[in-house]
Amino acid sequence: MNIRSFQPGDEFPQLKIYNIAAAGLTKFKPATIVDLQRRTQAKDFDPGTRCYAELGGDVVGYCTFQQNGRVGYPWCLPGFEYAAEPLFTHTLKAMKQRTLPRAFCAYRNDWPTINAFFQKHDFGLAREMVNYVLSFDNMPTPSAKLGSTITPATVEDIPGIYSLDPTVFRVANADALKGALWDNPWFSPKSLFVMRDRKGNAPQAAGIFITDAKYADPRAVDSSMPCFRFGAFGTEGMTAKRIKGLFSFVTRPDRNIFTVGMDMLSFAANRLSDADDITCYAAQVASDAVALHSFYSRVFERQGSFPVYERDLT
Repeated sequence: MNIRSFQPGDEFPQLKIYNIAAAGLTKFKPATIVDLQRRTQAKDFDPGTRCYAELGGDVVGYCTFQQNGRVGYPWCLPGFEYAAEPLFTHTLKAMKQRTLPRAFCAYRNDWPTINAFFQKHDFGLAREMVNYVLSFDNMPTPSAKLGSTITPATVEDIPGIYSLDPTVFRVANADALKGALWDNPWFSPKSLFVMRDRKGNAPQAAGIFITDAKYADPRAVDSSMPCFRFGAFGTEGMTAKRIKGLFSFVTRPDRNIFTVGMDMLSFAANRLSDADDITCYAAQVASDAVALHSFYSRVFERQGSFPVYERDLT
């Protein structure tokens, strides 16, 4: 068996393999050649992140990974399941050669055989990514302090935002957070706002509210799909789904989190105009961000969730 990197045309056997191997799984959605080619023809596509198992010149299995450490299941054609182990081993080795510190996977909760494969290979449950919505009809009453300390964010605020609680973010430093928040094509820095201290300087909290009506409605998507929600703090560097009405905030994980969160939520609501085609907030939070998770659990309506399993590669 030969295991190699991507070559032009591999989209077709990959499509066949996935649509056959995964067809029996809960809420399976067939892949399309358009989806695959859009990824392989992207400017930043890296052929080395796709590994293919060949027998007799035919591709019988594949496994993929991303530079952020996300790794996929080794999908194989029926009758060639034995290729999964060497294929996965090869993929992890390729990740280690790039000095990636850890690998993680994210699949549906109701795909137990897939999640069990990763657990068998020393991946432990790191967190659940929990999705929420909040109808504007159920919104809390706006704070009387609105506008007194909450102002638009500036790029100079990024180090202060990062220092609020570095454990929330999936980036290693403030410079990387700046790239995620300030240098992306999907939302404007105008979506960001901060609560400042009484002197009007240091950030005490930071929030984001995405109001682009072209993005997906959070009540219409499958909230149990393993899709990170773009803009939610804790999803930096992830391939993510764009959701309209996405609200997220970060602050120090202390006893003031509920009061701060309510003020940030109310400020976001007052940014809406009658012309905005948004009927509810959407949110996503990691379960290991315990204080933030408790806020959303108390204020928002829980939707679905998905597990994230991790393994150290060092």
